[in-house]
Amino acid sequence: MTRCAEARQTICEYGRRAVELGLVLGTSGNLSVRTGDLVAVTPAGVALDALTPEMCPVVDLDGYLVEGELQPSSETPLHLAIYHSTFAQAVCHTHSTFATVVATTRTELPAVHYNALQLGGTVRVAEYATYGTPELAEHVRVAMEGKSAALMANHGGVTIGVTLAQAFEASRLLEWLCEVYVRGLGVGEPVVLTPEQLDAVVERSLNPPVFPRR
Repeated sequence: MTRCAEARQTICEYGRRAVELGLVLGTSGNLSVRTGDLVAVTPAGVALDALTPEMCPVVDLDGYLVEGELQPSSETPLHLAIYHSTFAQAVCHTHSTFATVVATTRTELPAVHYNALQLGGTVRVAEYATYGTPELAEHVRVAMEGKSAALMANHGGVTIGVTLAQAFEASRLLEWLCEVYVRGLGVGEPVVLTPEQLDAVVERSLNPPVFPRR
């Protein structure tokens, strides 16, 4: 499966970064990259900073193992559900601290900063289900509708992108937004940006200021 060689290498690189930045702990969390009708994914039971490309299994979009000696991550059904229902070409699932803290509230992450727009605005919390089950995959699929991120009740976070680099940066942003929200709650009630304020941000990004030259 030479066309997945680059994807497997990329997974290893971002697996190490995820551990270095504290987005995952131990063997928690998983990453995947789609290449056509195949998906390279992290294996079950292996720490993300210990991966080598040949360790990463390759499955088809129906979940059948087509290459690799190790079993795919137990969360592979979640990844496949996302690939079937979104534009995603990469998925990043983490157990980062602040995202998991907010996910225990089972409500949502409101838009307390305009950068939330990069994730689609308010981030929903997918209903709880046991990890690795079709029920969890379906709950996340619903929570991801129109978004590039979701929280998973009492579990962690998941983000998507057209590349693993983009999905990974979305995970970093999700964690930052969750930290801002949690720390804000320690001071008082965070003010949530209104739809009008968020629309103004979109308008500003589409029409940036032009500074004249001397």
